[in-house]
Amino acid sequence: MINRDTIHTAEELDKPLTLNYADVLEALVKGTLCQEIGLMRWGTNYTFLVNVQLDALTFLAIYKPRVGERPLWDFTDGTLCQRETAAWVISEALGWRYVPPTVLREGPRGIGSVQVFVEHDPQRHYFTFDEAHLEQVKQLAVFDAIINNADRKGGHCLLDCDNRVWAIDHGLTFHTMNKLRTVIWEFAGQPLEATVLADVQKLCEKLDSPEDPTMKALAELLDHAEAQALRARVRRLLRQKVYPMPGPGPNRPWPAV
Repeated sequence: MINRDTIHTAEELDKPLTLNYADVLEALVKGTLCQEIGLMRWGTNYTFLVNVQLDALTFLAIYKPRVGERPLWDFTDGTLCQRETAAWVISEALGWRYVPPTVLREGPRGIGSVQVFVEHDPQRHYFTFDEAHLEQVKQLAVFDAIINNADRKGGHCLLDCDNRVWAIDHGLTFHTMNKLRTVIWEFAGQPLEATVLADVQKLCEKLDSPEDPTMKALAELLDHAEAQALRARVRRLLRQKVYPMPGPGPNRPWPAV
């Protein structure tokens, strides 16, 4: 279970959810998945829309049980829900908060990831973004390089009612080999901004400290080799100081949206 010390308050990041962030996290951890509304049919793996309830607080969430994961040749069976959760841990550690609150917990169909559902217009996605989203998209490109995202489709970038970018579907991440496949390549080779480098440096310091809450959380979600590869990717970004370049191998997901 994710340590509460990895959680920033909404006030610290000035990026609040509609609901109080700390209350949402508590409900994700302690609340009841009280109603399975239905199966989300656009994904490869079984994904359920559920209600999370704790006392008077109720909200929608996406529940991805381990037993519903399709086996893959290149990712260890039964680990996609852990990778979904680890992506949230890194998003929090960077202070960027692009991944909706996510925890690994028991549910009605067994252990799985449970993530706050972001209300959004499905017709608005990465390929419809404009200049107002440029800073967020550039940070997201760095985030994907850090977590080694093998499946950043345009439809995995959502806009909420406040025109804020959220990133979802992070099951294919944290592989030890280079797997970066994304639709966000327009910044490739450009220098990283000083503010981005400063945030990545802070993340590096957390990853280098075994007692840091971030590393304690990741130790429960990733294996040792994956954690080592994560640190190596972060250090490489800090050395090269540029947005990632495509390759080797396939560098765009299919379909693109």
